[in-house]
Amino acid sequence: MTTDRFRLDGRTVLVTGGAGFLGRQWVAALLDAGATVISVDRVASTVGDPSGRLVHEQVDITDPHAVADLAERLSSANRQVDVLVNNAALDAPVSASGLSGGERFETFSVDRWYAEIAVGLTGAFICSQTFGSLMAERGRGVVVNIGSDLGLVGPDQRLYRVDGRPDDEQPVKPVTYSVIKTGLIGLTRYLATYWGHRGVRSNVLCLGGVARDQNPTFMARVSERIPLGRMACSDEYGEAIVFLCSNASSYMTGACLVLDGGRTVW
Repeated sequence: MTTDRFRLDGRTVLVTGGAGFLGRQWVAALLDAGATVISVDRVASTVGDPSGRLVHEQVDITDPHAVADLAERLSSANRQVDVLVNNAALDAPVSASGLSGGERFETFSVDRWYAEIAVGLTGAFICSQTFGSLMAERGRGVVVNIGSDLGLVGPDQRLYRVDGRPDDEQPVKPVTYSVIKTGLIGLTRYLATYWGHRGVRSNVLCLGGVARDQNPTFMARVSERIPLGRMACSDEYGEAIVFLCSNASSYMTGACLVLDGGRTVW
């Protein structure tokens, strides 16, 4: 049956940033599809798992030695990573009170640049290098990078404006977000051509924003720029990650799967 190609029974999927908001969505969807999931994060996870197929690992993915140690521990436990989901990121979210961490480009600190690039891009490189190499040795595997519509288009800074503030004090989406999400598209294409002949596929999921009690003004502004007229619900991306991790996408590599409500077509 066609639906059988979406199943992940017998496969192990490693998800970085598994304790975060989107990470928890990926973990739940993958468990539902039958996978064993290794949730990796710098913080301890409180996510439960009645299936017994969820493993929590507290690891700093910006440290190559820590990632290598994780790979060695998994190998010693006879756990083989079949799919890698590079999800970890440090973001500047929009909350009910507006955009947090909206540091303007002119004053954006180098320390913050290094820290956010380290998690969102360097961490994806390290994990892909470590676990993707093992996949290539076995002749099969999948890498899925979690991107964004802002990897395809520039951020519309008007979304974050605060009435009454001068232009040079307006909050903006940080430069690192665009750089990281654009970089993940490049990493995806590189891995697809580098390891394609060795049975390793690589794709990127470019997402739009998820509604989660953000500032009402922001949500209204975003929705006006989306053909479907709304932001995504938190449960609308799970099937997409299963598709990319499973045999249902067996002839797909180097591609951007865009789920943004049509925002980038305007």
